[in-house]
Amino acid sequence: MGRLSRFIRENKEEILSAWEEFARRLPSANSMDVATLRDHAGSMLEVVASDLETPQSEEERADKALGSVAPGAEPAQSPAGKHGVGRATSGFSTEEMVAEFRALRASVIARWREHHQQAGPDELEEIVRFNEAIDQAIAESVTEYARQVEATRDRFLAVLGHDLRTPLGAVRTSSQFLLESTELTDEQRTLITGMERSGGRMTDLVTDLLDLALTRFGEGIPIKRAAFDAGALVRDVVAEVNASKPDCRIDIETSGNLTGRWDRARLGQALINLVGNAVQHGKRGGAIRVGVHGEPDSVKIAVSNEGPAIPAERLSGLFDAMKGSSSDRRHLGLGLYIVDKIVESHGGSIDVQSSDTDGTTFTIALPRGR
Repeated sequence: MGRLSRFIRENKEEILSAWEEFARRLPSANSMDVATLRDHAGSMLEVVASDLETPQSEEERADKALGSVAPGAEPAQSPAGKHGVGRATSGFSTEEMVAEFRALRASVIARWREHHQQAGPDELEEIVRFNEAIDQAIAESVTEYARQVEATRDRFLAVLGHDLRTPLGAVRTSSQFLLESTELTDEQRTLITGMERSGGRMTDLVTDLLDLALTRFGEGIPIKRAAFDAGALVRDVVAEVNASKPDCRIDIETSGNLTGRWDRARLGQALINLVGNAVQHGKRGGAIRVGVHGEPDSVKIAVSNEGPAIPAERLSGLFDAMKGSSSDRRHLGLGLYIVDKIVESHGGSIDVQSSDTDGTTFTIALPRGR
């Protein structure tokens, strides 16, 4: 053993030149210099060579096949992990980056075969070990590539949400100022009222966008607790929804002690999303029910609507902002993600039950807080 590792080290420059030649043919590499094209390839070859020289038990081989990381290993700090970050920053696609590894694998094996026409058991074992090491490098690169892309997307969302707030604020302020004028015709007042209402909805979406960016950066949604009655909050939320949907029937049922220490604004935001979701997706003319029930250590709020069930395959990703089909947006999207994160920040939980016979019910359980 060890002949392939020696071969890699002795022919590293030739292998790297082949890597560079292939990478230069990729669309994203047009403006990259030699050093950037080679990136961490030399260090990765050293890691592969060292891996080939390290004794490996069957258990370790099985762990590697399953993608397990060795104790103390940090993919983000490995040459392959750094390569993945670099390729994401340089605009490479995942397919282009993986293609580089395929080219590296093919280059090494082709040159190795030229020098070893007769492959015995030892040579075959080294080829197997080499492929395992390349697969490990691919996994590390793809993992860090994905993390870098997610981080870039989240920064973009945060900047976009922040920059949209100012012009939206100007639109709403101007609309409200115009509505205070007594010289408007009925037609003008209707148009401006629509502008103000649309500006309000956009402001809510921007708030959700900023909350999404905040949670994607690993921070929970901040809350400020104060004592209040959840029943009173529900009545306020229902009144607000009814103001924009006067034909919608929303029934409220309360029981027990409904007081606790929560963030009223955030909890109101969550309930508006849930009640609005029920109004939007419930059966036309069907009742919306909001139940608020006090239990010894918590308060439960259930929002129900009649109508077709949410498809079972969508339930598992219902509160994931990044999931959903463009052809079926029922009950999916940013709103439910934010609801989940607001409830989580309060130390609570949210559950959904959905069937064609009983409709859909979202139930929030909120500890009373301190």
